[in-house]
Amino acid sequence: MLNLLTLTVFERFQVQSRSPFEIHQILTRLEKTPEITVDCELYFPEGEGPFGCVVALHGSLGWADHHQDHINGWLSAGLAVCKINSFISRSIETTVDDQLTVTHAMMLVDAFRARAVLEENPKIGKIGISGWSLGGTVALYSSWMPIIDVLGSPFDAHLPFYPAAHLRPDIQEWTDAPKLILHGAADDWTPVHFVESLLPQLPNANVKVYPDAHHSFDCEHDYTRLPNAVHLKKRTIRINKKGSMSGRLFLGLHLPLNKRWQRRWIIRILRNRGATVEGNPEARADALVRSREFFVEHL
Repeated sequence: MLNLLTLTVFERFQVQSRSPFEIHQILTRLEKTPEITVDCELYFPEGEGPFGCVVALHGSLGWADHHQDHINGWLSAGLAVCKINSFISRSIETTVDDQLTVTHAMMLVDAFRARAVLEENPKIGKIGISGWSLGGTVALYSSWMPIIDVLGSPFDAHLPFYPAAHLRPDIQEWTDAPKLILHGAADDWTPVHFVESLLPQLPNANVKVYPDAHHSFDCEHDYTRLPNAVHLKKRTIRINKKGSMSGRLFLGLHLPLNKRWQRRWIIRILRNRGATVEGNPEARADALVRSREFFVEHL
């Protein structure tokens, strides 16, 4: 696919963000979490604007070619795109084997801090959010009202690709912004059943499930097994009304999951390692079109 970035206006900017370990820290003590400067890249299509803009967040492997294919499609459709470099800014390359170094909570703060800068730009109109896998989790839960109440203004549209949708908040309040979730039926890293069970509480949301499609179905790679990838099974994480997070383990026992050592301990107990990725040409082709049409319609 043509690399449209050579044909667009490109700007770099930085945002002052935070590094909370979990959503618990966002809701209860964000101002006490470590500060971090996060690098962002803003691309404009041809024209004068104002342009609808997509805030884009990568997955656990960092930025990949198939992310760029979607971004190029959005630019060609007349949308601006803001790429957030959550990993590089924290000197991390990947979190596949360790999901605790850069978390979705950190990336949520990054996304909202970038949005606050973008909304002051006269060339930017409506602002949507999209992400893949880990970034998809951010794109999904950025619609949850308690997070918005702390971090800033809501996004105008949400497009998560195969997110980890395992968080179950007691406060079931979400924005009415349109949401489109693209997922694979054969995903064994972030299984689609989490999305399907969360869907009834999400307003204005739709999910497109691709048959026989694995995680990263929109890439062009052959079937690959990642033996140390931390995957999800069936357990969910509860977020109570005070922001405390917990998981149900065995015999009805609920364990707190607010701190890094607690999460690391649970991963060792459950031994939930190993996941597969594979490109699916039919699903990829449909997703490239569907994601572009979604943002053109709503931004």
